[in-house]
Amino acid sequence: MDSKPLVVVVSGPPGTGKTTLAHRVAGAIGCPAICRDEIKEGMAHATPGFVAGPGDPLTMRTLSTFFDVIGLLVGRGTTIVAEAAFQDRIWSPGLSPLLGQADLRILQCTVPAEIALDRITARTATDPRRAAHEDAQITADARLRTHNAFQAVDLPVPCLTVDTSVEDYKPSFREILQFLS
Repeated sequence: MDSKPLVVVVSGPPGTGKTTLAHRVAGAIGCPAICRDEIKEGMAHATPGFVAGPGDPLTMRTLSTFFDVIGLLVGRGTTIVAEAAFQDRIWSPGLSPLLGQADLRILQCTVPAEIALDRITARTATDPRRAAHEDAQITADARLRTHNAFQAVDLPVPCLTVDTSVEDYKPSFREILQFLS
């Protein structure tokens, strides 16, 4: 290959609009979005009687599957958008092997903690797929603590912080795409 595939990492605490941004970016670029929560939802769908909870049996399987899929696609020269609410301690070991194989860019999503909490509460109440996750079992206080202590991805690659609390993002979606090009 003459060039490396682009890997757009979309990260941030839960409720910061990562999945929405990831799918929008993937659509604009013309590549797949690999979303950790969607992988877990697929695994839960195929596991009769599954009950989500902190440390449930699918969580670790999801983690390894997520990075396996990313590695497979990048190894085949595929540009991708990878999205998850992982903190640096999970992202960095999973992405470091790709540093020589891909052009990595990070979009770090951010919103005020109260907005994130409102989004989590709304999606838990309205989206049946969220039953695959432990959303309803984590208290608001614990969510706020996690949000405020979130450790962003820290790799030696270009990173752009995106405020998803405004309608067209800040910086704008056009500026996000310029950052990725």
